[in-house]
Amino acid sequence: QLVESGGGSVQAGGSLRLSCAASGYIGSSICKAWFRQPPGKEREGVATIDHYGTTSYSDSVKGRFTIFADDAKNTLYLQMNSLKPEDTAMYYCAAAYGGTWCPAGRSWGTFDYRGQGTQVTVS
Repeated sequence: QLVESGGGSVQAGGSLRLSCAASGYIGSSICKAWFRQPPGKEREGVATIDHYGTTSYSDSVKGRFTIFADDAKNTLYLQMNSLKPEDTAMYYCAAAYGGTWCPAGRSWGTFDYRGQGTQVTVS
């Protein structure tokens, strides 16, 4: 089970750090990811980190967001800086144990565990 937290309302230019706590050990997962779904739009991949620590970002967040994991705490994070109104969305975390690929564009449906989301609103 994955549980996101850290969402909220922030002004443009501000920062938030999202957390994704796992009830089990996710350090051995092949790929961990953050997705988001803006109002009225489809869910999209934001960032991924593989078991080597290699990260991948969508073009829309590259340079502003950082994904990292603390395997000892079974927690995945997303540091979001320089937030923009277009970053407003429900943010979800996910973990996959199958497959060997881990790009930011990896499909939501290929992840084995997925959270319920935390809302981020940027005004």
